[in-house]
Amino acid sequence: MAVHLRPTQALRLWQQVMLSEVHAAAPDLTLRQTAILLTIYLDPPPHTVRGLAARLGVSKPVITRALDTMGALKLVSRHRDELDRRNVLVRRTVDGALYVERFGDAIIAKAMELPI
Repeated sequence: MAVHLRPTQALRLWQQVMLSEVHAAAPDLTLRQTAILLTIYLDPPPHTVRGLAARLGVSKPVITRALDTMGALKLVSRHRDELDRRNVLVRRTVDGALYVERFGDAIIAKAMELPI
């Protein structure tokens, strides 16, 4: 099903979702952290620091800093790859899955409020 929005509607939706996130009790994530988190939860695993950096077009330290924050919030976890100890695997967590699902629900709720 295709969704057709005018640019102002799309921007209004994004604004409303962001405002609901600011008011929610959930942690505030930066746009970059949100992009990383959604990549981890929407794209099939495995996810590595190197792979995420390439996917987002940023350096590995940028990914590491974001993962440090999200790890402290228990949204993701990191583990050394047992097959290739040079790689760090980034894994989903239950808390992270619940966060992403709630975020998706917030987007749907705000989209339903858009005037036609």
